[in-house]
Amino acid sequence: MHDEGTSPLERLTHHASRMKLALTVTGIILAAELVGGYVSNSMALLSDAGHVATDFIAILLVWFTVRMARRPATPEMTYGYHRWSILAAVINALSLGGISIAIFYGAITRWFNPEPVEGGLMLGVAIIGLVANLMVVRYLHSEAEESLAVRSAFWHAMGDALSSVGVILAGITLMLTGWLWVDPAMSFIIGLVVLVGAWRLLREGLSVLLEAPPKHLSSQLIERDMATMEGVTGVHDLHMWSIATGFNLLSCHLTLNDLPLSEGTRIMGNIREMLHAKYGIAHATLQLECPSCEVTCCPLCPLPQEAGTDRH
Repeated sequence: MHDEGTSPLERLTHHASRMKLALTVTGIILAAELVGGYVSNSMALLSDAGHVATDFIAILLVWFTVRMARRPATPEMTYGYHRWSILAAVINALSLGGISIAIFYGAITRWFNPEPVEGGLMLGVAIIGLVANLMVVRYLHSEAEESLAVRSAFWHAMGDALSSVGVILAGITLMLTGWLWVDPAMSFIIGLVVLVGAWRLLREGLSVLLEAPPKHLSSQLIERDMATMEGVTGVHDLHMWSIATGFNLLSCHLTLNDLPLSEGTRIMGNIREMLHAKYGIAHATLQLECPSCEVTCCPLCPLPQEAGTDRH
């Protein structure tokens, strides 16, 4: 994790550099597994290569969205381009689902039509792939909690590492026993691992796009903390959502006593500081209200109160 003093732009720049390293290593893995899978005639190795191909595309997409997120906000895009990272995560999740279906199809076909496999070559390439995949996982691990897009690339790489382990086990079994069914069986297991990761990413990405409250934030606790702040007598109409991972927003109505406008502004400042420091809420929109208004409304209301009416 980065220090609290690290700016968002610095973090995005760091993410982009990690993506370049991961992209280079993943490209090398892809080339090795495609050649090795073709020469050894291993369905498990080719399945893993297919997964690596989606990883390469996924990391390339994440690298692009990280660069987009560094662009400043505009009058047309007032929150900037942070949502690109969520779109990248959803696209990556869908690509993982598609590749898992392709792996299932290949595994079933090979199960009913087994073919000879060169277990030694299959094993050697898988070991190289595992080492390289673990390098990518290490590159991305520290960034994964800060960005859903980076986390989607991380899980792509983690799935690859697990797949490489499966291919290694299949290669050893083939060399010791000659059982051809081990190759498609391991492919099927790899497909299941990929599918589970795809579902988790898709669910989290859609949650952000549908503006659901961040899972790690409790509206009840936040409402309680705001209600105990100096000058606040009530909190209602509280809403929370995310633009991207770590970019959480909140809006609510605060009921205050009859106070000067300057006091209301000070109270809002204190509440925003608390929300940012304790809950990591980057942007809070607070509407101030008074509990009741007489003939002349309190300074926090925009218009004078007319007799016999209730503006609140």
